Amino acid sequence: MSMLTDCDEIWHAGDIGGLPVLDRLIKTKKTIRAVYGNIDDAKIRIAVPGELEWVLDGKKFLMTHIGGYPGHYAKGIKDLLRKHQPDVFICGHSHILKVIFDKELNLLHLNPGACGKEGFHQVRTMLKFSIQDGVLKDMAVVELGKRGSDHGAMTKEH
Repeated sequence: MSMLTDCDEIWHAGDIGGLPVLDRLIKTKKTIRAVYGNIDDAKIRIAVPGELEWVLDGKKFLMTHIGGYPGHYAKGIKDLLRKHQPDVFICGHSHILKVIFDKELNLLHLNPGACGKEGFHQVRTMLKFSIQDGVLKDMAVVELGKRGSDHGAMTKEH
């Protein structure tokens, strides 16, 4: 978790995998924003919600696990996005990293990929960025190594 030492907050878009993972995140003493995913058990579903909305530095965020992406949103997601009108929509589920601006709904869609060792993804990924004066800046893809490995993180600035 050394790649998170300079972060003020940690956001997790679901498929946490178990309370030990959530406990490790909480022990970082950072602000944790997390939603449960389809693989998460009842204990995780009690600990975190299925959907989370918040405002940070003037930006409205909405996070859920199964979301799809612009042009291919999951059932009911487009209605949810119209209802909440977030500036940034974060989801997981696909294990495919995507950063897409949705022109129709005027929001930034973020899927950080998957940082866990389970699943079909080849490379474990996450996104890091800063928010300054309501603007997301310095977005970087952090590669955590191949799925199933413990190799160190590598950052790619975008």
